[in-house]
Amino acid sequence: MVFSYKTRNKEIQDVQNEELDLLVIGGGITGAGVAVQAAASGMKTALVEMQDFAEGTSSRSTKLVHGGIRYLKTFDVEVVSDTVKERANVQRIAPHIPKPDPMLLPIYDEPGATFNMFSVKVAMDLYDRLAGVTGKFANYTLNQSEVLEREPQLEKDGLQGGGVYLDFRNNDARLVIENVKKAHEDGARMLNKAKVNKITHDQEGKVNGAEVKDLLTGKTFHISAKVVINTSGPWTDEVRELDKKDDLADQMRPTKGVHLVVDKEKLNVPQPTYFDTGENDGRMIFVVPREDKTYFGTTDTDYHGDLNNPTVTQEDVDYLLGIVNRRYPDAGITLDDIESSWAGLRPLIAANGGSDYNGGGSGSLSDESFNNVVNATKEYLNDSAKRDEVEKAIKEADSEQDNGEVDPSQVSRGSSLEEASDGLLTLSGGKITDYRLMAEGALKKIQEKLNERFDLVDSKEYPVSGGEIDPANVDEEIAQLAKQAQEKGLNEKDALYLANLYGSNLPKVLTYDEPVKGLSKRDSLSLNYALNEELALTPADYLMRRTNFILFIRDELDDLKQPVIDKMADFYQWTDEEKANYTKELEEVVAASDLKELKGE
Repeated sequence: MVFSYKTRNKEIQDVQNEELDLLVIGGGITGAGVAVQAAASGMKTALVEMQDFAEGTSSRSTKLVHGGIRYLKTFDVEVVSDTVKERANVQRIAPHIPKPDPMLLPIYDEPGATFNMFSVKVAMDLYDRLAGVTGKFANYTLNQSEVLEREPQLEKDGLQGGGVYLDFRNNDARLVIENVKKAHEDGARMLNKAKVNKITHDQEGKVNGAEVKDLLTGKTFHISAKVVINTSGPWTDEVRELDKKDDLADQMRPTKGVHLVVDKEKLNVPQPTYFDTGENDGRMIFVVPREDKTYFGTTDTDYHGDLNNPTVTQEDVDYLLGIVNRRYPDAGITLDDIESSWAGLRPLIAANGGSDYNGGGSGSLSDESFNNVVNATKEYLNDSAKRDEVEKAIKEADSEQDNGEVDPSQVSRGSSLEEASDGLLTLSGGKITDYRLMAEGALKKIQEKLNERFDLVDSKEYPVSGGEIDPANVDEEIAQLAKQAQEKGLNEKDALYLANLYGSNLPKVLTYDEPVKGLSKRDSLSLNYALNEELALTPADYLMRRTNFILFIRDELDDLKQPVIDKMADFYQWTDEEKANYTKELEEVVAASDLKELKGE
């Protein structure tokens, strides 16, 4: 189904002429997940997003679908169990996006270390049991020399060895886009660059829709809906303020996470690596290879600035470079080596003190949690000496639980579904791994409020756009799709790139074969498809969120920018002023990613 500027204009007209069942405010992963389930269940649905889809937070994650092994620092078995099950569900419905990528966890003997060699093996075995991981992806440990054989640049002092366990890499923005496209295919009106100005009410004071401004034309219109749900992430409290009858207290405590990208020749790691900062600050850092680059992060600091424009500061850079250069002493990475970067906000809920992926506690360890540990690690408990060590580890974890003020890196990633007295629903918090499960819970509440019987879709078995691939044979099916692209004249590398990017949508992508002046066949296909089928409205939309050129293919970006701008100007019939404005916007996005201000350029 075509999903373009033309369909957007028509749908803006359509939503003004009927009452919808559901209006979703916020087009990140949470809102997209709600919309796709609602539309598939037959609800008349619209979604509005004031920026581009995924622009605010859902394109700014660590780009992994975590299993949550870090929760096992405090033996938080229930959380890990839920997380790994949900990760499997996401991989089932979007098999072309999350891909298995075993994680290396070097273990250092130093103050504040999360794991030692014994406890990491207990944690990994427990993790594998909870995740049902067997065979080639089962965990294993390495001694010091084996770790250094894999990553010779790693710091040797204090290195005891390491563990390897299964995690999944992710293309966060693409996951959102594919959910958005599927919702649209099922009849939902999905509108980006459409900002809610206020929540509206009926004569009884109940929410009945919203006043929305089309940021492309400046025109304001009203959307009527029986149910309105706020899924705006860090903007949750701001959207609530647009509802003058919302009686719920503010709940968000956004934190900022920063990631930096360098060329793999500067920092060459064979697989994702996850280690303590060495600062005894309770944090851990990821170093992840991707598309001939290596990126690392994240920071986790309270944020009080402009929600629309979190930036990478010198303090952020100094913190990350200090840690990475200590862990990789020969790398010597400087500010000038950073090719690109991103800063994003996490929609954390202030009231929930507890364990996020950076650790933290949630109070004393319950008997139920202890029994889960015992049952799931019974192979250790057959040895009384090992039982003592397990019990000691649990007691130590217990003693580390939070009893006071919660550090920003320890605020819970838990989610919340609340209803104000006027009927406004708010779905907030959570993490990208949980988006489907959060939406599933919200849909049950929405159906209850609609007081109408909808056949709710089984979202665990409902593929997103591009996801019509057997999750048990992803590599084989991606290879077969790539062969179709090679038959159209693409080389093997470009064909695989497109197959991985678009999954089962690749045959449709290959129909958009009009050459674009200045672009390769690969990029012509991709851009044409994004304009006609993915509602990419600006050059930044395309180069940052429909593709990863700005972040991970920076070497090609400078040659691509002008041809992309020229094609989009022709496609949208921009005036000279509009073309200049979109060019300026793109240059500002690239400059921020390049850290030009910090570099003094």
